[in-house]
Amino acid sequence: EGHPNNTTKTHLQVLYDLGFRRVSYGVQDYNHTVQKAIHRIQAFEKVRDVTEWSREIGFTSVGHDLIFGLPHQTLEHVKDTILKTKLLMPDRLAFYSYAHVPWLKGNGQRGYNDIDLPTAEEKRIQYESGKALLAEVGYHEIGMDHFALESDSLHIAMVSGKLHRNFMGYTASKTQLMIGLGVSSIGDSWYSFAQNVKSLEEYEHLVGNNIIPIYRGHILTDEDQFIRRQILNLMCSFESSWDQESENIELLEQILTRLMEMEKDELVEIDVNRIRVTEKGRPFIRNICMAFDLLLHRKAPETRLFSMTI
Repeated sequence: EGHPNNTTKTHLQVLYDLGFRRVSYGVQDYNHTVQKAIHRIQAFEKVRDVTEWSREIGFTSVGHDLIFGLPHQTLEHVKDTILKTKLLMPDRLAFYSYAHVPWLKGNGQRGYNDIDLPTAEEKRIQYESGKALLAEVGYHEIGMDHFALESDSLHIAMVSGKLHRNFMGYTASKTQLMIGLGVSSIGDSWYSFAQNVKSLEEYEHLVGNNIIPIYRGHILTDEDQFIRRQILNLMCSFESSWDQESENIELLEQILTRLMEMEKDELVEIDVNRIRVTEKGRPFIRNICMAFDLLLHRKAPETRLFSMTI
């Protein structure tokens, strides 16, 4: 992942020579007022340059991140950003909701008031209009928040049923192992998660002394692994199933009870051992998967959610 303002052609060439073949750039929105509010000022020309350099060097997939629901952002800003994106046609896009978490220390989200944020209704319109415009431009929706051109490996993986999701989003590589490199990154062995230390100095010290720089982790229980499979299936394939004799059947009954209202609204279809997200329900996949989040419900109501869903 690169920042358009400080990524150079030399950076990209070195990464390519090391074997990297995909690169992503955080764009967010092209409107200057919005960029100033989120401390991410970058001209379209900068994004154009790094996108073109990436392709010249040989990267096989270039991605852009776009965000809706930003402070001072209007529907016209979202449309303008997507139309500018059309000029560059990145292979894949992330188009997701801004996470407003001012209670997290040092995140730069205290420079404006809540009143500067779009309302829930305005965010919904930004999302639906942006999604429709992306489809017109030629992008196919991939699971949740992601879009890709038909030629991109992400779309090919979705069509072939090989789509996977990890901490970084959707991927065409259905692997059970992900090694987190760098400060605060999270590794996944499928049976456990581990996060690296957050201080650069501490990270360098530990790595320099051949010490694995992990400071916390979690070993998944059988229940964790079962729930994880259901959530991954839903997020990647919009459906999931289970053995009717599963020892987790009581858990599933609790979960499916939470989904009864969504079933009435025709967002999901529930059978004896299967759940399917309808076309109408796809924009609410995050909400549907939250019904499976046992930790969230067991810790409620004291849990402070990281961000609101759309």
